[in-house]
Amino acid sequence: MSAASEAGLTGLAPYASDSARSRGRRFPQPEAPTRTAYQRDRDRVIHSTAFRRLVYKTQVFLNHEGDLFRTRLTHSLEVAQLARSIARSLRLNEDLVEAIALAHDLGHTPFGHAGQDALHASLQALADPDSDGDALGWGFEHNLQSLRVVDQLEERYPSFDGLNLCFETREGILKHCSRANAQRLEVQEPGGVAARFLNGGSPSIEAQLCNLADEIAYNAHDIDDGVRSGLLSLEQLAEVPLFERFRAQALTDHPKLEGRRLLFESIRLMLSEQVYDVIRTTQAAIDVLNLPDADAVRRAPPLVAFSPAMRAESQVLKSFLLRNLYRHPQVMETTDRARRVVSDLFTRYLDAPEEMPDSHVLPHASPRQRARAVADYIAGMTDRFAIREHERLFGRVLFP
Repeated sequence: MSAASEAGLTGLAPYASDSARSRGRRFPQPEAPTRTAYQRDRDRVIHSTAFRRLVYKTQVFLNHEGDLFRTRLTHSLEVAQLARSIARSLRLNEDLVEAIALAHDLGHTPFGHAGQDALHASLQALADPDSDGDALGWGFEHNLQSLRVVDQLEERYPSFDGLNLCFETREGILKHCSRANAQRLEVQEPGGVAARFLNGGSPSIEAQLCNLADEIAYNAHDIDDGVRSGLLSLEQLAEVPLFERFRAQALTDHPKLEGRRLLFESIRLMLSEQVYDVIRTTQAAIDVLNLPDADAVRRAPPLVAFSPAMRAESQVLKSFLLRNLYRHPQVMETTDRARRVVSDLFTRYLDAPEEMPDSHVLPHASPRQRARAVADYIAGMTDRFAIREHERLFGRVLFP
């Protein structure tokens, strides 16, 4: 074990992921003299092309709609901050948490979930019901695409494709996976990152934490962006008990507070209570099980969670955002145009692959492989590049 690894282990709980006991990388590499394995993973993610592209990928509002709305990059940073704060209190591996959080959205398409839905529909329209499918099957899953980015699509090293991240980081990135795609991954990597979707069990506690931190982050910042956009109001948010409770507390503490400061203080208080709730609930679950090591976490039921009361309140907030923000007519009109861009690009590139860079043109590949190459190319686009490409190829301006 390197000196950096020994220093990195100080204070870790026995059930935390220990970098010195990592299941390793797919392609063995010497340990770094000054960084632990998970610190190297974090650094590789930050220096990747896919990570830089997140700055111009939609969270809810398209990048060109305003300079202050969240993007996939700022969302990933907020997830990392929340997850690290919780990890420190629970004595988990902060470096692994940060690596997973920063990488979890690398496979997202341009235009957020609208782009993902359009790409999924385009691929499924080509499905052959009589075929067993290739390694990725038909359809598009952004978690699976994030794994594909770090395992194959990044081109930074002379000896292997991808970033060659540790098993534990890759496991955390693949937080959801259909059974069909898990079976295909299991053929490629027996007992690997997809095994738990087939055999039951849980991922590392750090992976579980990142999953919940993702939810906490987007619920909070979507309130902020929704109010900033004018699509939500503080009056509407009064029907959400979780938010209204902390808005009332903010006014009790600061009776003259109003406007943006009232909104920010309400969100800050709400975020803090959710973080404390997760810490209390998770620590209580850990204490009951007396987990001796990280492998025991994988055999245990999920550990990182809200309390039942907070989960119920969080669900009300999510339902409110779905009705009033994500399905707002203005947002829906934008997402309809975004789906059109992705669908049109997929059809054109499939019919005319020479419109793509040479590296994405596979003249001797099967139709299935060519379709996957088109999907990879589109998924890697930023919002603004996809819009420019659509204008170049179709001569129409869908986003003035």
